[in-house]
Amino acid sequence: MTQKKALLAVLLAMASATAATASAAPASATVDFSKGDEGWFGMQPADGNGGSGIDTGLGNGAPAYRTTMENFGIDWRNSTNGAFLGDYTKSRSVTLGLDVSAMSIQYFGQEVTRSLVVELRDYDNKPANLPYTSVWFDLGTLDASNSDWKHFSVTIADTSSSLLPSGWGGYGAEDGSGAPTLPGGRSFASVLSSVDEIVFTTLKPGYAYGYTNFDVAIDNVSITAVPEPSTYGMLLGGMGLLGFIARRRQRGGKA
Repeated sequence: MTQKKALLAVLLAMASATAATASAAPASATVDFSKGDEGWFGMQPADGNGGSGIDTGLGNGAPAYRTTMENFGIDWRNSTNGAFLGDYTKSRSVTLGLDVSAMSIQYFGQEVTRSLVVELRDYDNKPANLPYTSVWFDLGTLDASNSDWKHFSVTIADTSSSLLPSGWGGYGAEDGSGAPTLPGGRSFASVLSSVDEIVFTTLKPGYAYGYTNFDVAIDNVSITAVPEPSTYGMLLGGMGLLGFIARRRQRGGKA
């Protein structure tokens, strides 16, 4: 192999590594359930009464994902769709959102309200006696007195923050009052750097609930990730190198 060919091989490997690294960051995407669940799944009851699935007649402009069941709370999770997972700190900012229609939330026959929380979970660095560490945000209140579709969202403006931003909580340990908090040695950014699962849930960490009858649907689950400028530069550099090599091959250039 000539010196030029060796150099090109090294540069090509670097470009491939750059692309692989960039793919570990979340991407911008919207799931409207017109193409299936795309990794999202809701709770299924052990007794077979009710459950979760795509409802083609309910969506906010498209099919929706509906959960009808009795439980302490309900949630919708995704641990396989790479657009919502990975290293959030590779993005300058990340916005998470979804549309929700709360048709009924009954506790002892009375309509009640429940919080809707988004939780970002890291299963790779487990605290003692707990399955994961997470950071979470209360998006707002589900109220079945108005079943119209309502949009909920939150923007993480600084993914590199070591402290929990205003409104965010942590899970994996307890403080002196017994409230959930991040375990020692973990920070907001360290959890964001390893998001293995994203969950929208009515189970707010630190709160206890009784059995409740739910009929709630979600739609247009979205993530908007703004890459860091350095990520743009690496991607453009890698793409430019690949384009240069392709043009040389088309012209029959020799290395």
